[in-house]
Amino acid sequence: MRLRVEAKGGLQGRIKVPGDKSISHRSVMLGSLAEGKTEIEGFLTGEDCLSTVKAFQDMGVKIEGVGTDQMVVHGVGLRGLKEPKDLLDFGNSGTTTRLMLGILAGQKFYSVATGDDSLKSRPMARVTKPLSTMGGEFYGRDNANLLPITVVGKGELNSISYDSPVASAQVKSAVLLAGLYGEGVTEVREPAKSRDHTERMLEYFGANIEVDGLAVKVEGNPKLTGKKVVVPGDISSAAFLMVAAMITEGSEIIIENVGLNPTRDGVIEALRKMKGNFELLNQRDVNGEPIADIKVKSSQLKGTVIDGDLIPLLIDEIPILAVAASQAEGKTIIKDAEELRVKETDRIDAMVKELTRLGVEVKEREDGMEIVGKQQITGGVTCQSYHDHRIAMSMAVAGLIAEGAVEVEGAECINISFPNFKELLDSLSK
Repeated sequence: MRLRVEAKGGLQGRIKVPGDKSISHRSVMLGSLAEGKTEIEGFLTGEDCLSTVKAFQDMGVKIEGVGTDQMVVHGVGLRGLKEPKDLLDFGNSGTTTRLMLGILAGQKFYSVATGDDSLKSRPMARVTKPLSTMGGEFYGRDNANLLPITVVGKGELNSISYDSPVASAQVKSAVLLAGLYGEGVTEVREPAKSRDHTERMLEYFGANIEVDGLAVKVEGNPKLTGKKVVVPGDISSAAFLMVAAMITEGSEIIIENVGLNPTRDGVIEALRKMKGNFELLNQRDVNGEPIADIKVKSSQLKGTVIDGDLIPLLIDEIPILAVAASQAEGKTIIKDAEELRVKETDRIDAMVKELTRLGVEVKEREDGMEIVGKQQITGGVTCQSYHDHRIAMSMAVAGLIAEGAVEVEGAECINISFPNFKELLDSLSK
């Protein structure tokens, strides 16, 4: 599918973005492993999250309201999952895969995890290695680094104390979820703080969690109890509309009910550093997660440096921040972001190629990129999505200020995280 975007006047309106992807995944996972009923409100119906739903349905969990943002998960308890009759197909979802490998390692059955061609090229050893030290048994290509991966569950795992070489919520979460099936306490330490939705939700569902700086501990064999979960709007999705309003002259929008988890709000800090014109309204807490409404206006952005401990807090927002940087006065340097090379695609390479295609002066770094602003987006070109939703949406936002129409090839991948992206963008332009 091709998405065509043309330059528009100022964006105006009050909107909501789809539910937070990370929280949606975890609400189904922990709701399935809990005892009793979990009601989920605001679930993201994107393809990645539906891959998580399908996996648990394939393991015997009854889930009502699939395909809507209101779901009910009938939990089977920590040890109530059933052996799937077929492969567990996780589609394009790296989050589903890595977290599920932690859960599957603790089951008493055999399972095989697979996915689409993109997912089959993404590294899984970062979770299978620590999970193997816990007693998990994995077989697959490249020494269980690449899908398909067979998991031979033993039902009981060993608790470990693990020093993660990377600040990765997926690695941390896989080990913590596996720790639910171990005797004693499992601990994960990170070099920097990664998003903490798993530990927040584990505690909300009744697990014994201890957080001490960069270390997180979970006690094995807890009794998880079903809960009501309200999923806030996804800050990663909101970031695209924030940047769209900032770079489009005459804009003023309000994005309602956006999650502002302190391990996810790096894009807020980055846009503040870039002198973005926005404010947080009606700040509050819902089921352990902070949320707010965000009012955004057209902005005179300034170049900055985005690096260090800020990177794990905004890793998914770097593609759209690169678009913002093209409209900022001066140079913006993004570094310490090697993790971008092992996302749905190599996002450093992809963004450099596509920004160059749009006439932007950008230099590739091994760990990021350098972008010179303020530059005119040329337009009149067809950009590639690389089957990556965040690349596709970034190019679409760039098209809002291009001299000519911008078409994005393979834009159907946007449905992974933001199913109504084009409709919402159009609604702001009327």
